[in-house]
Amino acid sequence: MKFRQARFEEPLIFELSRSGAHGFEFPRLEPELKRSLEEALNEIPEELRRRDLNLPELSELDVVRHFTRLSEMNYSITTGMYPLGSCTMKYNPILNEEIASSSKVLQVHPLQPEETVQGCLKLLYDLEQLLKRLTGMDRFSFQPSAGAHGEFLGCLIIREYHRSKGRDRRIMIIPDSAHGTNPASATMAGFEVRVVKSNEYGCVDVDELEKMVDEDVAGIMLTNPNTLGIFEKDIEKIVEIIHGVDGLLYYDGANLNALLGKVRPGDMGFDIIHLNLHKTFSTPHGGGGPGSGPIGVVKRLVDFLPPPLVEYDEENDRYYLDYDRPKSVGRIKMFHGNFSVLVKTYAYLLRMGGDGLKKVAETSVLASNYLLRKLEKLRGINVPFDPKRPRKHEFVVSLQPLYKETGVRAVDVAKRLLDYGYHAPTIYFPLIVDEAFMIEPTETESKREIDGFYEALKNVLNEAYRDPEKVKNAPYNTAIGRVDEVRASHPRTMIPSWRIYRRRMKS
Repeated sequence: MKFRQARFEEPLIFELSRSGAHGFEFPRLEPELKRSLEEALNEIPEELRRRDLNLPELSELDVVRHFTRLSEMNYSITTGMYPLGSCTMKYNPILNEEIASSSKVLQVHPLQPEETVQGCLKLLYDLEQLLKRLTGMDRFSFQPSAGAHGEFLGCLIIREYHRSKGRDRRIMIIPDSAHGTNPASATMAGFEVRVVKSNEYGCVDVDELEKMVDEDVAGIMLTNPNTLGIFEKDIEKIVEIIHGVDGLLYYDGANLNALLGKVRPGDMGFDIIHLNLHKTFSTPHGGGGPGSGPIGVVKRLVDFLPPPLVEYDEENDRYYLDYDRPKSVGRIKMFHGNFSVLVKTYAYLLRMGGDGLKKVAETSVLASNYLLRKLEKLRGINVPFDPKRPRKHEFVVSLQPLYKETGVRAVDVAKRLLDYGYHAPTIYFPLIVDEAFMIEPTETESKREIDGFYEALKNVLNEAYRDPEKVKNAPYNTAIGRVDEVRASHPRTMIPSWRIYRRRMKS
């Protein structure tokens, strides 16, 4: 697919402003109401009054056209494929969005009396039962707003578990291939992180793990399959080692898409899990939200979950919120989580059913391995860590050979892919792979789309050998050209984004 992104000489909204233009006219106030309002305003001290709002003046049509043009310069899952490894950027069915946009969802408030929101509480209760069956956990809290938020709550629960036994364990073990949020969450919860290295197969080095584990270890945070897309084949031994010192195993659920309906983290021996509902269970995400990262725990950790939990009174046939949780680590968010995402998750699970969820896992793994076997034959690519072993829903290749032979780096290839109409894959992660290129096709992409991505990447690699400088200066067809990533992100040298935009448009 050859794709050219929309580009406009689009001014800033302040530059479109013209004196006297307006898009909405408020009705005139009744004299009595106007007098009351003036009296109220006069009570505000002069120094606290805002005089000049400095807002742009535009007609409604000007505003609509401006933001429509900006939207056409954007990229979304409805535009094309998102092969972002570790993100599971799958397509979310429109029906799920319509359900979550229902007035029955939008017009409820978490402070309403319980008897007026029985349907909402039933949905939360039933969703918890489904997630328990799917993961092998005993209870869930829906409070966390996203995966890292769930990790933080999980780490607090691990800390409180050990404190309840009269000990202050300080060490959290995390693999060198872990998501960056794992060590950050553990550190925020007060733990000291010890990093366990990967072996030649891309899995946790069990021999090194055994040497690291002592009575000061609180637990381990694992992603399984890991960020290389490889299933931890020694998981039973890892569980034995950690549980041997009464440590806890935390499951980072970012990669659960590969295991749906196939194996449950609870059956593997994990004690805590967070689920990225916005990944595995199909809610559009990115740009800061919407997310949801509920935490599931085994029976011995239920008392530490934050209040409230949704309970069902069978005798009176009513659902209620249980706030009586004296051993809880406390709330980490107001109310009961991102309800609209929970509604979409519930709809997704009911529509897919058990057989459908298994097919999700099978298709995502099939898509991943199909693309990997095509890419490994291309010049400039190698497959690190046991290259012949099948991956799960995602995989990581290295563009180190391309860099050595042409000077073209993974970031250059990612930028050039934008000119072909594909969102760039995840790059330089995990850190244990040089010039890492992390790809996750997801089960919602067709073979035709995956083949198109393959052809685009093949063309970029061939171009890198023919004309490396062209690839190094990509992209060319996007609304904004190549930016200086350092200046664009560093707070001390950051220049306003609109200046970058204007400069690139002029060039």
